[in-house]
Amino acid sequence: MLKRIPLKLVFAAAVLVTGLAPRGVRAQQESASRCMTPDSIAVRGNVRVAESRIRTEAGLQAGAPLNFPALQRVLKALYQLGEFDDAQVVCDLETVPGRVLSVLQVRERAVLGDLKVVGPDAVSERSVKDKIDLLIGRPIDPLQVARARARIDSVYEAAGYYLAQIAIDSTTMDDGRIAITYTIDEGRRLAISGIDVESKGEVSEKRVVGAMKTKPEGFWFWRKGEFDENKFVGDLGERIPDLYSRLGYVDMRIIKDTLLVDRDRGKGLVQIGIEEGPRFRVGSFEIAGNRRFPTDELRRFYPFDGQDPTLTQRVKGLIKREAAAPEGIFDQHKWDDAIEKVNNEYRNNGYLYAQIRPVMDRQFVGEDSVPTVNLRWEIDERNPAIVNRIEIIGNDFTADDCIRRQIFLVPGGPFNQAALIRSYQSISNMNFFESPMPFPDYRPINEQGDVDIVFRVKEKRTGSVNFGASMGQGGVGFGGFIGLEQPNLFGLCKSGRLNWQYGRYFNDFTATYTDPALRGSRLSGAVSAYRTQSRFIVGNLGQNIRTGAQFRLGMPVPWSLFSTFAMSYNGESATFTSGQIQNGCTRNCFRSNMGLEYTSDTRIDLPFATQGSMKTVTADFSGGPLGGTVNFQRVTTEMRAYSLLGQFGGSNPGSQPLKLTMGLTARAGSLFGNSGPFFFQQQFAVGGVMFGQMVRGYPEFSITPNGFDPSTDQYSSQPTSFGNAFMTVTGEIGLRVNQMFYLNVFSDAGNNWGSARQINPTRLFRSAGFGVSTVTPLGPLGLDMAYGFDRTKIEVSSGRVVKDPKWQFHFRLGQLF
Repeated sequence: MLKRIPLKLVFAAAVLVTGLAPRGVRAQQESASRCMTPDSIAVRGNVRVAESRIRTEAGLQAGAPLNFPALQRVLKALYQLGEFDDAQVVCDLETVPGRVLSVLQVRERAVLGDLKVVGPDAVSERSVKDKIDLLIGRPIDPLQVARARARIDSVYEAAGYYLAQIAIDSTTMDDGRIAITYTIDEGRRLAISGIDVESKGEVSEKRVVGAMKTKPEGFWFWRKGEFDENKFVGDLGERIPDLYSRLGYVDMRIIKDTLLVDRDRGKGLVQIGIEEGPRFRVGSFEIAGNRRFPTDELRRFYPFDGQDPTLTQRVKGLIKREAAAPEGIFDQHKWDDAIEKVNNEYRNNGYLYAQIRPVMDRQFVGEDSVPTVNLRWEIDERNPAIVNRIEIIGNDFTADDCIRRQIFLVPGGPFNQAALIRSYQSISNMNFFESPMPFPDYRPINEQGDVDIVFRVKEKRTGSVNFGASMGQGGVGFGGFIGLEQPNLFGLCKSGRLNWQYGRYFNDFTATYTDPALRGSRLSGAVSAYRTQSRFIVGNLGQNIRTGAQFRLGMPVPWSLFSTFAMSYNGESATFTSGQIQNGCTRNCFRSNMGLEYTSDTRIDLPFATQGSMKTVTADFSGGPLGGTVNFQRVTTEMRAYSLLGQFGGSNPGSQPLKLTMGLTARAGSLFGNSGPFFFQQQFAVGGVMFGQMVRGYPEFSITPNGFDPSTDQYSSQPTSFGNAFMTVTGEIGLRVNQMFYLNVFSDAGNNWGSARQINPTRLFRSAGFGVSTVTPLGPLGLDMAYGFDRTKIEVSSGRVVKDPKWQFHFRLGQLF
C-alpha cells in the first residue's frame, strides 16, 4: 500500500506511467493522482519556526490542485527563510483514512551559540573576525561557514601566508546551540625563491628587481624573501613603472604578472613580463598662456637644460641609488617635479587657482625615426586669491596675538603657499600644541576666489615641575635638582624658569624671565639672574663661584621675517673658593659686558630640525668704558644647515612621517685681550659635550692649544686647556622619528688655538660615531658613542707620545646637536 510519497516522485510517476501499463502500476497511478489534490495541509518537523509562518510562506491551499511549478515555488520559499537544512512536500494517504494530506516536512538548522577564532598571530584577530559574517543566535548556514573560511584564507594569502590551514570545529552547548571554532595554523610566510623578468629591452633584470620591494630570499638571515601582496601590488603599479619612466620609457607596459606557488615547499616564483616600448629623447620646449611671469623666468624650472646637480641631490642619489637617465633622455620624475615647482611659484604669488597642463607630444623624427617627445606647459593663470580672514580655533589658553605673531600671512594680502606652510611650521615650533597639528584649511568665500584661512590647534600641557636626587660613587657624593619651568606664562608666550642643581662639585641657581612682545610691541626682552659654583677644578686655581645677572633686548630685522638683532648687558662677579688665588678676588672682581647678536633662523621640525638653516654672530665687549676688572672682546659665530634626504610615511602637511635629514654645523670664535684668571670661562674649551665646544670622541677640556691632553675629565682641567680661538665642524645624517626622538650618525672635527692668528682649518682633531637624543622634563638628553681618531698617550717606558685612538661614551643634558 502507498503510505507517504514525496510529491516530486508522484509527478514523475504520473509522467512515466501510461494507460498500457499493468494493473498494479495503474493502481499506483490512481494513488498518485489522488495526491495531486490534497484534502488538507500539515506541517511536521518544526520546533523553533512557527507553523503559521511556514504555512504562509508555502502558500498551499486544501483542495487546490498541485503541479510541478507549484511545488518548486513552495520549496524555494521555504529554503529562502534560511531556517531549514531540508524541506519536502510529502503526500500522506495513511494517517487519515480516506483523506489526502500534503505534509510540509522540514528539518531545522542548528542555532549558533558561540563563535571563536584560535591561532591568529601574524594577522590580527580582528581582521580575521571581520571576514566571518555568522551571527550568534541565528541559524547556521553551511554556505556562510565555508565562505568565511575562504575569506580568511584570502586574508592570509594577501599577507603572504599561502601555507595557512583553517580547520572548522563545532560542539553542542548545554542549551542545544552549536559553538563554532575556526582554528588557524598560520605556518610560515611564503618565501620567494626567485624573480623572473621577461623583457627583450635594454633595462637589465637586476635593475628591475633592485627597484622592487619584493625580493627573493638570499644567503643572509635578513634576506628571508617573504612575500607581501601589498608590496607586490606597489611594485607592479608604482615602482617598476617609475623606474622605466625615469629612464625615458614612458610607454612601458607590464603584460604579465604571475605568482607560481609550491605549497609543499612553501616557495614561490614571481614571473613578470615587460614591454619596454621606445626610449624617448627630449625635443623642443615651449610655454603658453603665462602673463604673470615672463617665459625666461619660468624656463629656469625646465629640468632638461643640462644643469649640474646640487650637493643635496648628489647625496640623495648616493643614499637612494635612484636610476638616472643619460643627458638628453626624457625623465618623467624630473618633469613632474618641475611642474610642481611651477605650481608652487604661482601659489606663492597669490595664484592659488592657476593650472599648469603639461603636454607631451610624442613623435618619431628623422630618417631613423628617433623617438622624441616635444614638451609644453599650457598655463591658465586665472585670478589671484586674496586672504580675507585668518581664524585660529582650539586655543583655549594661548592668546590669539601670541599665535598670530607666528603667521606670515595678513588679511587683505595675496595668498602665499610658502608663507602658509612656514606659518604652520612656526606654530608647530612653539611646542605649545599637540603634534602633529592639522594643516590649516583655506576655503573660497566668493566668485573671485578670495579665501578664509583657519588654523586648528589643540592645547597641551607645557609647564613642568621636576626634582630628583642621587648618590654617586667615586667621591661625587649626594646631588640633586629642583626645577620649575613654564614656557607659556598666562597664555601670552612669556617664559619663566627656576632651576637649582646641587652636589659636591656644583651648586647652581638660575632664574629667567622672557617676554617675546614687550607691552605688545615687536620688541622682546629677557632678564636672568644666576649663582653658579663651578663643576670642575681648574688646575691650581681651584673652583670658582660666579654671580651675575643679564638683561637682553631683541627686535626683528626689517628686511627679514626670520632674523632678529639683540643687545644685552651682563654683569658678573667671580670668587674662588680654593686654589692659589682663593679669596684673591674679594673686591672689584667684576666683569661688565655688553653684547650684540644677529640671528637668522629658518629651521623647521624643532627641536630636531630637518630643513632650513640658522646663522648667528655674537660680539661681546667687556671692560673699557663699561668698567670692571677685565678688558677683552669676544666674537663667536655659528652656522647650521639642514636638508631633507627623504621621508617614510605620510607626505601631507600635518602627518608625522619618519624623516631622514643631513645636517652641517660650523662654529668658530676668537677672544681678543685678556680675560684674566678670574673669568677664564670666557675663553674656549674644546672636547666632550657638556662644558666646552663639542667634539665627541674626546674627554672634556682635552683639546688644548698645546695639543691633546689625556689627563682631563669632566671634573678637572688645567689652565692650559683654555684657548683664545676655536673652530669645530660637524656633519651628520639623522633619522627624526618624531618630535621627541632622534637617531644619528655623525663626524666631528675641531681644534683650539692660543690666538686667532693660529687658526688652521687643516689641523683638526677628528672623530665619528652614532647617538640618540630625546626630550625629557629635565631638558634634551643624549647618549653618544664616538671614536676619536687623533687621541694620543704618553708611553710610560719611553716617554714618547704615541697615537691612541679609542671610543668615548658621552652623556649630555641640555644641548641639542
